[in-house]
Amino acid sequence: MSDVRLSNITKTFGDINALDDISLEIKDGEFFVLLGPTGAGKTTTLRIIAGLEKPEAGEISFDGEVVNALQPADRDVAFVFQQYSLYPNMSVYDNLAFPLRSPLRKTPEPEVRQRVTAAAEKLRISHLLDRKTARLSGGEMQRVSIGRAIVREPRIFLMDEPLSNLDAKLRESLRVELKHLQKTHGSTTLFVTHDQIEALTMADRIAVLDAGHLLQVGTPTDIYDHPATTVVAQLVGTPRINLLPAQAADGQIQVTESSLRVPLNGGRASGEVMLGIRPEDVRLGSGGRFEGSVILTETLGVETLVHLRCGGQALVSVVAGAAPYGVNSTVHFDIAPDRLHVFGAGGVRVN
Repeated sequence: MSDVRLSNITKTFGDINALDDISLEIKDGEFFVLLGPTGAGKTTTLRIIAGLEKPEAGEISFDGEVVNALQPADRDVAFVFQQYSLYPNMSVYDNLAFPLRSPLRKTPEPEVRQRVTAAAEKLRISHLLDRKTARLSGGEMQRVSIGRAIVREPRIFLMDEPLSNLDAKLRESLRVELKHLQKTHGSTTLFVTHDQIEALTMADRIAVLDAGHLLQVGTPTDIYDHPATTVVAQLVGTPRINLLPAQAADGQIQVTESSLRVPLNGGRASGEVMLGIRPEDVRLGSGGRFEGSVILTETLGVETLVHLRCGGQALVSVVAGAAPYGVNSTVHFDIAPDRLHVFGAGGVRVN
């Protein structure tokens, strides 16, 4: 496997700046996730690494070797697409074997059989090897698509939202399997998603992109607990973070049109700010310092989302299990003072 480095990559499509001076390092054997909304530049980044797109500026290197001039076939990367891109007239076995039988590789047939059999066993599709891919379910087709990448034993795996077309239950099971496979193989994997749950549960590290700009790189814990901007804060976390307009002065933060007033722990914020509070840090209880009225509850089984109105502001709290709160009832709550996120001008974190 290989480490990958992008240095000052810029890519434009006409008047659209798809990537703006992006620098990243993916370590050898790392599961690295690119997270961001549609149009963030995630797929463009993968295609530049694969050699399917050429940057206007910057360098791509594998293990310290600049590969800008190398053709895609010479970069030894495996690309798993959102669409399965299988040959419907071929069996699962022949789809898996296809990259090994290419003129570039000319892998001996006994080795082809060994690699295909091993990949099929890991992905639990051995019983499908004789079946035509047109007769497979979506989950089975995606397993075959992933298997076709695995048999090549490439330097780098590139995965472009491979789970997005699957139903929720199947996505969950394949997330676990993919992560297990990656750790078993020790493969360098770059995975693109707009799904923050996939990013948080699968990644060793996450890079957050938005409109071609790199906003933050860090572990899932770093990204969640210390978001660098309001955009990052809103991208990561379910339910979404509460963002409330406020004023910071004299070591205190006063939320606009509300009785919420909390201490500013550290930092030097002053003036207009945005106060970020994760829903799990809005803690309901009879001894709470603050008061609000319930405007909506959403029961999710393991937890309940309680939507509150406090003055002119609305915020969400997460309560374990079922919540005994009716609409329009008055509740008391506290806010964890050491878990506050304060953002200043431009939505940049200041505390």
